[in-house]
Amino acid sequence: MAEKYQARHYQDIAAMLDGERENIDVVSVCTPNGVHAQHAILALRAGCHVLCEKPMALSSGDCGQMIQQAERANRRLFIVKQNRFNPPVVAVKRLIDDGALGELHSLQLNCFWNRNADYYRDSWKGTADLDGGCLYTQFSHFIDLLYWLAGDVSAVRAFTANFAHRDTIDFEDCGVAALEFRSGAIGAIHFTVNAYSKNMEGSLAIFAEKGSVKIGGQYLNELEYQDIEGSPIQSLPPGRPPNQYGTYVGSMSNHDKVYQNMVDVLLGGGVIATNGYEGMKTVEIIEKIYAAAEQQWRQDHRLPAARIVRWEAA
Repeated sequence: MAEKYQARHYQDIAAMLDGERENIDVVSVCTPNGVHAQHAILALRAGCHVLCEKPMALSSGDCGQMIQQAERANRRLFIVKQNRFNPPVVAVKRLIDDGALGELHSLQLNCFWNRNADYYRDSWKGTADLDGGCLYTQFSHFIDLLYWLAGDVSAVRAFTANFAHRDTIDFEDCGVAALEFRSGAIGAIHFTVNAYSKNMEGSLAIFAEKGSVKIGGQYLNELEYQDIEGSPIQSLPPGRPPNQYGTYVGSMSNHDKVYQNMVDVLLGGGVIATNGYEGMKTVEIIEKIYAAAEQQWRQDHRLPAARIVRWEAA
């Protein structure tokens, strides 16, 4: 790739930072999840701004260290959450912020994707230390939208299981969680990478005082339903196609908007689309879900073997 685009390339981030420090403004961290914090902190210490891919890190403690280092270095820390730019998500966020939906009552997040054995073969994906789990690698975007639209989570009950990837990955391949938000709203998440053959759905249904709305499609990119008092969503711009990864597809390709936001912030005084604190909140919610699933398993030792997943492997 470096030869194709006539770019400098390095095998080690320390060598890159030591050799070209005076010429680097921003480091985009696209390495495996488990080393995001390490690489971001090295770049911040070298005086670079950082754009970090999702998930921000695999623990809220590491996220906190990244934020602290950005503050010490007086540098910006951006987190990639490109689904915030999906047209129906933008429209629903505006309705909530304007009060058009009134009080949020309940929410349902569905994440039904396919990741087969080939996806994990000979890869860091599927490992506990570098991947971390489905909610980190596949669905942290969707957890972020749940937080962005409905706020922080105060209580969780959860179950996780591994049915189709027992010899492939170190953690669950599906799970369900019931949530209580700090606002008092309640919600549920059903996630899986066991959808047969291909991705099926990524959707969020919101039931509120003044309306109901569902953002659906495979990647939360379509407005599937709305019944809103006096403020229907109209004339949405078309969504972007999903990212193509050969044998599978991912979320919508809004990375151009993420990079444009970064440029606007650094050169024009814009507002960060997703800052380090928001990236950390997503990780905190994922930690709560996995901790609740672990607690449930420990309380019920009579669960079938298929359900002894993440925590046994750890």
